[in-house]
Amino acid sequence: MTEKEKCEKGLLYDANYDQELIKERAECKVLCQEYNGTPYSDTEQRNKLINKIVGNVKGKFLIEQSFYCDYGYNITLGDNFYSNHNLVILDCAKVTFGDNVFIGPNCGFYTAGHAEDAKLRNEGLEYAHPITVGNNVWFGGNVTVLPGVTIGDNSIIGAGSVVTKDIPANVVAVGNPCKVVRSVKQEQ
Repeated sequence: MTEKEKCEKGLLYDANYDQELIKERAECKVLCQEYNGTPYSDTEQRNKLINKIVGNVKGKFLIEQSFYCDYGYNITLGDNFYSNHNLVILDCAKVTFGDNVFIGPNCGFYTAGHAEDAKLRNEGLEYAHPITVGNNVWFGGNVTVLPGVTIGDNSIIGAGSVVTKDIPANVVAVGNPCKVVRSVKQEQ
């Protein structure tokens, strides 16, 4: 089994010596660098680059520069996606965003993790677990979402939160670690 196949199965794998993974990351990083260096006024070129980087774009989107990811092809953007500056997606596994997702500045979505056992970690072994974000989700600034997390529809993740576990639909959740504090208010 290749290192990429191990990664896709959520097993420990070595991304640092697998030539296929190294090549794919390098190609993606070059595209991210080009995107981040494109003049803001050149919307057409910026959109073309995001469509080259990201695996699946389902509708309209705006990703403010700067934007970084590992592979790109593991990312799905739903319709009406918006991210403020400094979005980082470590997409070693799938990262799926539903429709109408809004992300504040300096947020990170990290599918990659490392072995707890120091010997394995020092050998460079890591794992990747998918992140899934539902529809109509809003992230405040400086939010971190860790491997394997699912966030339900209509939820709000407060600024500065570190999301380590699944968050259900229709809630406001905040903190480190992120916890549900209340239901989303239904305004009249």
